[in-house]
Amino acid sequence: MRPAECRPGDHPPVGRRELLRVGGLSLLGTGLADLGRLEADAVAPGRRRAKAVVFIFQSGGPSQHETFDPKPDAPDGVRGEFGTAQTRLPGTRFCEHLPRLAARADRFSVVRTMHHPAGREFRNEHNSATYLLHTGTTDLPAGDTNASITSPRPGRFEWPSVGSLLAYTLPPLLGAVLPPVIELPRASHMKYPGRGAGVLGPRFERWGVDLAPPCRAPDPAGSCPNCFSHDDPNDPDRRPGKGPKAWWDNGSCRDPAFRLPDLGGGLSVSPDQFRDRDTLRQRLDALHRSHDAGAFAGHDEHRERAARLLLTTMPGGRNPFDLSREPDRVRDRYGREEWGQGFLVARRLVEAGVRMVQVNLRGWDTHQNAFRDLRGKLLPSLDHCLSGFLDDLDQRGLLDETLVVMCGEMGRTPKISPITAGGRNASGEVFTPGRHHWGDVFPCVLAGGGIEPGRVVGATDRDGGRPATEAFTPADLAATIFHLMGVGPDAAFRDSEGRPYHVYRGRPIRPLL
Repeated sequence: MRPAECRPGDHPPVGRRELLRVGGLSLLGTGLADLGRLEADAVAPGRRRAKAVVFIFQSGGPSQHETFDPKPDAPDGVRGEFGTAQTRLPGTRFCEHLPRLAARADRFSVVRTMHHPAGREFRNEHNSATYLLHTGTTDLPAGDTNASITSPRPGRFEWPSVGSLLAYTLPPLLGAVLPPVIELPRASHMKYPGRGAGVLGPRFERWGVDLAPPCRAPDPAGSCPNCFSHDDPNDPDRRPGKGPKAWWDNGSCRDPAFRLPDLGGGLSVSPDQFRDRDTLRQRLDALHRSHDAGAFAGHDEHRERAARLLLTTMPGGRNPFDLSREPDRVRDRYGREEWGQGFLVARRLVEAGVRMVQVNLRGWDTHQNAFRDLRGKLLPSLDHCLSGFLDDLDQRGLLDETLVVMCGEMGRTPKISPITAGGRNASGEVFTPGRHHWGDVFPCVLAGGGIEPGRVVGATDRDGGRPATEAFTPADLAATIFHLMGVGPDAAFRDSEGRPYHVYRGRPIRPLL
């Protein structure tokens, strides 16, 4: 008997080869040495094109009009305040505030017709759309609403995130010691639905790493990429800072420096002391091994990987989280701000063998002060940081084997309007016009890892509100990622009751391949 929430098409025929039973250990719980054992249990797939994927999540939902699908000929109230920039692709224009990306448009591709086929009560809401995007599905679990999906519910059949399915289906890369899926940079913003392992169980959860400095922005949407709020007053005397009339003090996170991760209390010894103690442990183990070699078969490898994971929380060496190891010119190239330094950590984690890194970019929920903040903060940051990231990957020879995917959970409305006519924001100012939640269409940028560059897939209607050509779902995007990472269309997993499910729920986006 299958759960009511699953679909017959999700299940492969009975008799397919056995996959691994999901365990109950958490990623960093019970003992770090278990981490290696869990990764080693993954099922090997076929040939891969990409070794890793970096998923850049534009939390809040960026406007298609003000990024990669401007509509300069649309009527007033739809067109927006910005002009356009000609890209390296004939006939293709981006927003004028993305000049660096426009000059690199032949190095990546854009899908302009991503959409959610779910009902409006789901596709136009953050919680639901975020769940659908991160799980690569088109429906919420049966019985859930946009409100309920954020909280645990007994009996829920929750589809695993794309990252958890990659952790399940792919073996660890040679020499990799870190968890296969890592998310950064702010743990306080990692509570959204869809990021978990679902029916796979905690064994395949991602590792959320808190790296960024504390942020005290009084914006519930968490706008700050070091450091602003969409609620910031337009009155210069009240602008954020340490001024006597400042609405709030944003000095706590103006420094973009990242700290090292904390695995829980840290270590009370220096790296040299840790290595000395580890050497002593190895000598003691050698005595035991001489008496019982069989008991140690395979054990040393996993314990060694656990020790190396602990050492990566310390400065120096080859710690991928220690950005002080990077030359100033490289850090400047990425951008000395939260987004750029997040991309730099992502590159270092890819070099360390991590299968999937997710970098969260907050601030795209532009209901108000939209054009002010897009012009002054969001678009210049994205243009600088993403361009530097792609350039560095390319010059290091990493882009061919690293799939880069960037999108939000939804797009924005074609029509520009105040979110509430006559209403006031948190700083007491009247709402200014912006664009609002719109899951009917949104853009997605893809580069490297087997993606054919320089392609613009799909076209939207005159107002940029709906697909005018073939549209693609989060299930299709997930299938594209799986395909490029070498997870075949016959791949399957089992839930805790042993029931098999197809990993794919959509089809790869063929024009990208």
